[in-house]
Amino acid sequence: MASFDIDGDLVRKLADLLRETGLSEIEFAEGEKRIRVTRPTAAQTVAVQAAPVLAAAPAAAAAPAAAKPASHPGAVTSPMVGTAYLAAEPGGTPFVRPGDVVKAGQTIMIIEAMKVMNPIKAPRGGTVAEVLVSDAQPVEFGEVLLIIE
Repeated sequence: MASFDIDGDLVRKLADLLRETGLSEIEFAEGEKRIRVTRPTAAQTVAVQAAPVLAAAPAAAAAPAAAKPASHPGAVTSPMVGTAYLAAEPGGTPFVRPGDVVKAGQTIMIIEAMKVMNPIKAPRGGTVAEVLVSDAQPVEFGEVLLIIE
C-alpha cells in the first residue's frame, strides 16, 4: 500500500465543514488517495464519557435500552439509505416535533436518496413521542427515524 503525505490544511477544512453542517463524517478522495474525517455523535460521546465510570456488566445491560426503539410498535423505520431532512427547506419549520399529533399518510420527514427527495409518510395516526434523527443526518435502511404512540 502506497503512503502519502497528509495535508493538515485539508483535514482542518474538512473538520470545519463537519462542524458547520452538523455531519458526523466526511470523506475526500483524489485519485487513489482518500481522507475520511469523523467526529463522535452524541450517543458515542456519552458512551465514551460513561465507559470509565460504568462496570462491564452495566454497560452490557445498556444494550437492550438502545434496541428498545426498534422493538417499539410505533417505530417508523427508514425505507432506504439516504439523508433525512426534518423540514422542507434548511432552517424551515420541521414537519413534526415530539408531542405533535399526526394522521396516517401525513409527511413526517424527507429522505434524499440519489438526489431524489422522498417524502416519508406516517404509517398510522398518533402522537409523535420521539424523533430519533437530526436534520441532514445520514440514515440506513431499517434505522428507526421516530416513534409514534
